[in-house]
Amino acid sequence: MNVTFIGGGNMATAIAGGLVARGTDASAVRIVEPVEAQRARLAARFPGIGVHASTSAAAVGGADVVVLAVKPQQMRAAAAELAPHVAAVPVVLTIAAGVRCGDLARWLGGYRRIVRAMPNTPALVGAGISGLYALPEARAHADAAARVLEACGEVFWCERERDLDTVNAVSGNGPAYVFYFLEALEQGATELGLEPELARRLAYATFDGSMRLARASREPPATLRANVTSKGGTTARALEVMNAAGVGTHFIEGIKAGAARAAELGDEIARD
Repeated sequence: MNVTFIGGGNMATAIAGGLVARGTDASAVRIVEPVEAQRARLAARFPGIGVHASTSAAAVGGADVVVLAVKPQQMRAAAAELAPHVAAVPVVLTIAAGVRCGDLARWLGGYRRIVRAMPNTPALVGAGISGLYALPEARAHADAAARVLEACGEVFWCERERDLDTVNAVSGNGPAYVFYFLEALEQGATELGLEPELARRLAYATFDGSMRLARASREPPATLRANVTSKGGTTARALEVMNAAGVGTHFIEGIKAGAARAAELGDEIARD
C-alpha cells in the first residue's frame, strides 16, 4: 500500500513508523513537509522514504491513501494544494481535530472520498486508539484508511460524524486526564514524605497494574472499585473526600466541555 502524508509532524511520524515496522516498504511512504530540517530528520529516520517540500503530482501520484496530518488551522491551505491532484486518489484520510468532512470536501473542490479520524497521542508508542467516520462515497476504500491507523493501535468506526467530538473528548483528550491523575498521585505521595523518584514509580506502577487488572476482568470499573473499597477502610475514607468535592461529577462535566469545544472548533474552522 502506498501512502502519502501531508504534514510531517509527530502523528505522521508515528503512523509512518508503525507502517514501516509492520512491513510496509519505506519506498511506499511519502511525506510532504515544508520545513527542510524536518525533511532531513524524516529521511534519516526512515531511509528510503520519499520526502517532498510541497504537495505535487510526484508526491501524491500512485498513493492508495493520502493522509492529511496538518494542524486544523492549516487544513484549508493544505487542501488547496492537494485539490489539483486529488481526483485520482482513492481515499483521503484526515486526522485533524475539528475539521468536518463536508468542509474538507468543499476545500477539495467537491472531492468526497474522505475518511475522518480522531487518533490519540499513545499512537506515538504504538498504543493508540482511533475513531473513524467515512462519507458514503469513501466506504469502498475505507478499509485502506483503517489499515493506516491500525499500524499504531486500535481502530473503531463511528456511525455519525458528530460522535467524533465525543471520541475527541474521551480518548483524544484522555491522555491529559491520565497524566493529570498521575500528577496528583505523585504530589500526594511527596507531600506525605516519599522521595519524588519513589512517588513517581509508585504512581506509574499503580496505574499500569490497575489497567492490567481491569483488562483481565469482565467486571465494570464500578465493581472493581467496590472490590477494593472496604467499609470504613482507608480507600473508603479517601473516596468520601473525593465524592464530597464532586471529583467524579466535575470530571464528567469536563469531558462534556471538551466535546462541546470540539464542536465549536469545527464551526470556527468552517467559517469562510
